[in-house]
Amino acid sequence: MATATGAELYPALRDLGWYDLLTGDDTAEVAVPLVFRLLGETGSHAPLINDVVAHAAGRRFGEAMPLPFTGGTWVRWDSGADPAPDMLDPDLPLYRLRSTTELPAAAATVPLESARRALGWWLTGSARAMLGLARRHALEREQFGRPVAGFQAIRHRLAETLVAIEGAEATLTVSPDDAHHPAHADIAAHLPDRYDSLGALLAKAAAGRAALVTARNCQQVLGGIGFTAEHEFHRHYRRALVLDGLLGSARDLTREAGATLRELGYAPRLAHL
Repeated sequence: MATATGAELYPALRDLGWYDLLTGDDTAEVAVPLVFRLLGETGSHAPLINDVVAHAAGRRFGEAMPLPFTGGTWVRWDSGADPAPDMLDPDLPLYRLRSTTELPAAAATVPLESARRALGWWLTGSARAMLGLARRHALEREQFGRPVAGFQAIRHRLAETLVAIEGAEATLTVSPDDAHHPAHADIAAHLPDRYDSLGALLAKAAAGRAALVTARNCQQVLGGIGFTAEHEFHRHYRRALVLDGLLGSARDLTREAGATLRELGYAPRLAHL
């Protein structure tokens, strides 16, 4: 995955059985976190999010699905389209829909729970990549005759980053099947159709926040070199910003989760989520 991306990577993953892994009852829970986390760690990309959404909606694989983006806009991941000014990122084939007439009526009702969890893993993978770059720089860069990794301010930033990433990954590992656990009966009874949605909202929000915290802290650790086009950090940073906005940013989803809790009338115990 580190040497191929987009048009090259997607056929290779299909040949390896990506569709079978995604649709298997026992394989999807392992394949989706693994594949999407590796996309983030390697800086690669492929239109796999289309497949996750299509599978949830009962649509055919390979279809370019309209996807909500922060700010009330919609985008389409279309690997076959030519580069255009409406691309969100020069490295990702994400195109902003020019008008609502391009948006099928059924798109707004497509379930996004699994796709949000998948993007959460992609975000934490990107965060891991940024943390690795900052850590390596801190170990190699010397000031006053010793590596900057020995300075307390640097260590605190890297530690805060690691805690944010691992916290987000812990949130993402909560299975939707946990809604059926007897200990969760109270919230499941009130939100039988929205329990999975609430968990996915919070997981994606936590992953987005972790990626943004990572980007901020690692930029500080890298210093001026992190701003240069020659260093690969800026690609991961830009990727995290785009992925955070896709299917709802951390801020948007936190606000939506808060509205759900107000409607519920009480805050479920943390163990329930």
